[in-house]
Amino acid sequence: MLVLHGPNLNLLGTREPAVYGRLSLAEVDRLIREHARRRGIGVECRQSNLEGQLIDWLQGAAREGFVGVVLNPGAFTHYSFALRDAVAAIRLPVIEVHLSNVHAREEFRRHSVIAAVAQGQISGFGPRSYLLGLDALLVMAPPRPGPRAARSRRTARR
Repeated sequence: MLVLHGPNLNLLGTREPAVYGRLSLAEVDRLIREHARRRGIGVECRQSNLEGQLIDWLQGAAREGFVGVVLNPGAFTHYSFALRDAVAAIRLPVIEVHLSNVHAREEFRRHSVIAAVAQGQISGFGPRSYLLGLDALLVMAPPRPGPRAARSRRTARR
């Protein structure tokens, strides 16, 4: 499974901790990896502040052997039609996640251009939103060997 963190998520732990929590991105990634390991799947976490980089990762996910994507698009959620089109164009299931409950925040945060093309949206559970996203993908994406599983010495399910 592939987990993508969008813009400003590299600032977790220091950016508005009352909204986004006190865990750093490295700590969130560790929770994600532990959760995936307990479920017998491989996971790779990536973060970028660049829209084009997120699009490249989405477009290449199937080629890299991933069977699903958990995506926190950050602020791109609300206006990135390019990211929305990339999610719509790939054949892998994508779960949109958010740490905070976007529907209980400012009006502009309540609309997602991604939600209509993602298989689902999970928000408001802090770092657990990512874990719930992985669990949702497990239901949707049957496990299959990934091309980098042997090289990474992780379990073959990605």
